Order: sequence, then C-alpha cells, then structure tokens
Amino acid sequence: MTLRTRKLGGQGLEVSEIGLGCMGMSQSYGPAEESESIATLHRAIELGCTFFDTAEVYGPFANEELLGRALAGKRDRVLIATKFGFKIENGKNAGTDSRPEHIREVVDASLKRLRTDHIDLLYQHRVDRNVPIEDVAGTVGELVKQGKVRFFGLSEAGVANIRRAHAVHPLSALQSEYSLWERNLEQDILPTLRELGIGLVPFSPLGRGFLTGEVKRAEDYPETDFRRNDPRYQGKHYDANMQAAQVVRDIASNLQAKPGQIALAWLLHRGDHIVPIPGTKRRKYLEENIAAADIKLDDAHMKALDDALAPGKTAGPRYNETMMATVDR
Repeated sequence: MTLRTRKLGGQGLEVSEIGLGCMGMSQSYGPAEESESIATLHRAIELGCTFFDTAEVYGPFANEELLGRALAGKRDRVLIATKFGFKIENGKNAGTDSRPEHIREVVDASLKRLRTDHIDLLYQHRVDRNVPIEDVAGTVGELVKQGKVRFFGLSEAGVANIRRAHAVHPLSALQSEYSLWERNLEQDILPTLRELGIGLVPFSPLGRGFLTGEVKRAEDYPETDFRRNDPRYQGKHYDANMQAAQVVRDIASNLQAKPGQIALAWLLHRGDHIVPIPGTKRRKYLEENIAAADIKLDDAHMKALDDALAPGKTAGPRYNETMMATVDR
C-alpha cells in the first residue's frame, strides 16, 4: 500500500496521488490530539503520502506550528502546501487581506512556523475583491524568484480570476471543495483547468465525512464541530442526502470496501490531474483513505455514482450565507 505520484500543473510539481488535509488536527472537528496527529503525519510518510495541506488561519497558526514540529528531520521527504489571504486579529479571521506587503509578511511568518526555508505550494486562500488578482500573482511570482515559494495556487477561485492570475504567473493547482457530494466545479471550473493545464486539489473529498457513512445529524455534534453548522447535515437536508448517498454504501459493500474509499476512488478515476486531500488526525482513517488508491471502479460503477449524486441531487448549501459570500464564482 504505497502511493503513486501525480503531476499538478505544467511547472514540475509532483505529489502523491492522495494528500493529507491537516486542518482537523488543530480545529473544526473536535479537540486536538497532538500525539496522534504527529503519529498520523509520520505514518503518512511511511505510506508514500508526501503532500501535506495547511494554512496560517488553521488554528490560527497552530496547524503550521504542528507541521513544523512533526516534520523536523523529514522535510526533504514531503511537500508542504499552505495559504495566505486572511487578516487575523485577536486570534480570529477578520476578513480577506491579499495586499502584496501582507503576502510577504505572511510567507515569512509561515516559513518560521513550518521550520523551513521554502513553501512548496502557496495558495491564495480566498480571492480578495479589494486587491487585483494580477497584483497577487505578481507578488507570488517574486517570492518564487526569491526561492521562498516553489509553486502557485488559488483556492475557491472562479474562472475569470483563474485566467487572470495564470496569465501573470502560472498556476499549478486550484484547491476547491469537490466530491461526489459537491460537484459545483463541473460546469465551468473543470473545463477551464483542463484547458490551461492546471491541477485540481479537492478538499472535503469525503463530503465533510458524509460519504463515509459514519455521520450524525448536525445537532448531535458538539458545539466545536464544524458539521454542527453545515446546512447539509440539518433536518430534511440530512434525510435527502443520506438517501442520495446510499449508492456509495451499496457499491462499497459489493467491493468489500469502505464508503469513503469509493468516494476517493471516484475522484481518482475522474482524471490524473486530480489529487484529493482527505483530512484526518488518526492513523486508522489515514490508512483507509490511502488504500482507496488501489480500488478499481468500472464504467458501470462510475455511471451509477455519477447518476445518483449528479449536480442538484444533494440537498442544502455547502456553507451558510456568510461563508458562501467568500467563494469566488
């Protein structure tokens, strides 16, 4: 069970075909468990997972610091992706800030927390409507020339900003939510990425856990858990989504696999420019996720999954109104 590699973009970025989303190790899905999180990071490296995703706002700062500690002595074996783009005040996200001077400050601070001299993939976390994307791309391009950053990416950006940024400094990857459960990229974004030769890094590839089959209603999660406020986990939306996801559980049963593994396999079968980053802080789930790379889905499986969870088949928005306003479409 060792992962193969895939290329993101045309600039030379090569990563494991499944990465590891590290956000949940510091926030959002229950209390942090540092010793198990570090053990999970080390186990990932053993299994050939070389692509770790973090951001300054996760914690804030705590997630980058965790990776810095965990990867000491192992930095040459991994690729680290992190993100800028938010203003952090009193330990909280206070809105977007992608001014060039702020980008440079954030990168220097991230390098210190990560205990490294370079960031492999630097994303703008959310498009800042007050700063032209050309200024953002140009600033990252300068950081690439300085050796502080290797590759450039955007997160949750729309077609116009993808094109404008790519024209200034080549994009290697777009990170956005994409899964069997959330297919908002298919009409416009995915064709644009294929045209421009940009890779896709889907976050929440397991539908924030929904596609694993091991989920509860929103009100059954603790106050600190992100899913408590996810509209798709609430009321009639929850019931409709459980019904829509039944096909994932059925195919998993037939193939003697876990439902989450089927969801990841579907993504991997969608194209070799796609590298999902399922998040976990436990070795057990990491090993399950990585094993998905060996699952083969035939045309009938893919059609059944595509049809049952086609765009519009799932119920409820993926964020509340405030958070949806930060997504550039």
